[in-house]
Amino acid sequence: MTRRLGVLGGTFDPVHVGHLDAADAAQSALALDEVLFVPSHDPPHRPVEPHATAFHRFALLALAVDNRAGYQVSDIEVRRPGSSYTSDTLRTLHAAGWRPSQLFFILGTDAFAEIATWHEFPAVLDAAHFVIVARPGTPIEGALARTPELRRRVQPLGAADHSAGTTAIFLVEARTRDVSSTAIRARLAARQPIDDLVPPAVARHIAAHHLYLAPHGAGAVGTPPERNLHGDDENVQGA
Repeated sequence: MTRRLGVLGGTFDPVHVGHLDAADAAQSALALDEVLFVPSHDPPHRPVEPHATAFHRFALLALAVDNRAGYQVSDIEVRRPGSSYTSDTLRTLHAAGWRPSQLFFILGTDAFAEIATWHEFPAVLDAAHFVIVARPGTPIEGALARTPELRRRVQPLGAADHSAGTTAIFLVEARTRDVSSTAIRARLAARQPIDDLVPPAVARHIAAHHLYLAPHGAGAVGTPPERNLHGDDENVQGA
């Protein structure tokens, strides 16, 4: 049988239950064998740098998926300098032996609505299947309306079983919790609880390292020099 790898990229600043809901929905709908979470180094579509370092964002993701079978975190983008482009990440996975028809790039309808602005669009759509998961406030039809030329790529979920090297767009209607990283950061800045928005281990790490408390760019506690996975000082989705 051909293995299927889901890929969920993003800034994850911080990761929250909505991200996990999207991964769960895609995994269930398309029988994915694994889901790879890929935190970005330098997200090209954000007007400011992430509030937490790549080191902390990676750690938060690792805590969020701990003990979840088949879920892993990758440092593909954390280690790569420059803007974190999805097209580059998918090429890295191709070089590791994954065929485009084995890759399922997961994103919410809010992100998909902006896909025409992505680096190497529309060629990036040939590098993997794209799995669009409904997100609160952005219905699937509304997201598709922004790029009507992509409707021809949309296939029923069962078509993934018969893919012969071609890629498609799959739509997953699911209930994902209405959570955003922006709202979480606002709660933390206001010293409000976030226990219902993130996994418990994520909340503990944020509290232990005093993340997201001071204004961004003001030398906040909890934003030390970024380190790579071997502990060396180093400045380590993106579209």
